Amino acid sequence: MNSALESLLDLLDLERIERDIFRGTSQPSVVPRVFGGQVAAQALVAAGRTVPDDRTAHSLHAYFLRPGDPGAPIVYTVDRIRDGRSFTTRRVVAVQHGQPIFHLSASFQLYEEGLDHQAAMPAAPDPETLPTAAEQLPRYASRFVDPRVVDRLLETRAAIDLRYVDAPPYGTVGQPREPRSQVWFRTAGKLADDPLLHVCLATYVSDMTLLDSILLAHGRGGWAVGDVVGASLDHAMWFHRPFRADEWLLYDQESPSAAGGRGLGQARIYTRDGQLAISVIQEGVVRVPRD
Repeated sequence: MNSALESLLDLLDLERIERDIFRGTSQPSVVPRVFGGQVAAQALVAAGRTVPDDRTAHSLHAYFLRPGDPGAPIVYTVDRIRDGRSFTTRRVVAVQHGQPIFHLSASFQLYEEGLDHQAAMPAAPDPETLPTAAEQLPRYASRFVDPRVVDRLLETRAAIDLRYVDAPPYGTVGQPREPRSQVWFRTAGKLADDPLLHVCLATYVSDMTLLDSILLAHGRGGWAVGDVVGASLDHAMWFHRPFRADEWLLYDQESPSAAGGRGLGQARIYTRDGQLAISVIQEGVVRVPRD
């Protein structure tokens, strides 16, 4: 386990202030706001710590309300909405400077047997054959508004080994492509056998690349290139089957629509052996800067 992953795990180990109130800090970010995947993962940690150990997260629905301040602590308040025989529901509000910045509803379930089918895993190359971020990102430094973005991105993503199957949006600026993107990812080291930890880390990563497919459809490179501005609006995930975030996961992403200054991304996450582990949907603001 590298030091970056250790720091990320420390970030997810929230301080308990009261029975259902937790406090977290933030990592430095390449943009002047808290990374959305971080606040979503921390909110899920807060919810999970109020749930019996025999229940695992099966879904979350979240709204990003305001940009978070990376220099200030975030307070997470958990409401125990329901404790049923099979399902447990929690609502979490993240607050900074007296204002809510994020809202999460999460549901947890006691394991049970049931009907079982899934969509087939799409074709994808072996992750070990793909370039690492350290190998790929420097190739595109000249396309970024600020070439120092490369070092900042590598620093903030050092805890996650994330590899693009095809060129990322900033690699094909001006060349519209099919609105589809694939990445493989895993943590940069082994994790403890805590199902909540693996779910929270997958939540963290899920916000990194989901809107890429929107950019690809229009030949846009992204915020680092300076040809779009945007932010996540809402985020939903469904956890179907057990998985480990420290083993390779295929993030198969596409965009069915962009309109009205917003874009929709949807995705499926598969284990390396083809099990459909997670479904994800996110909408974000995607605007072309005005002259």
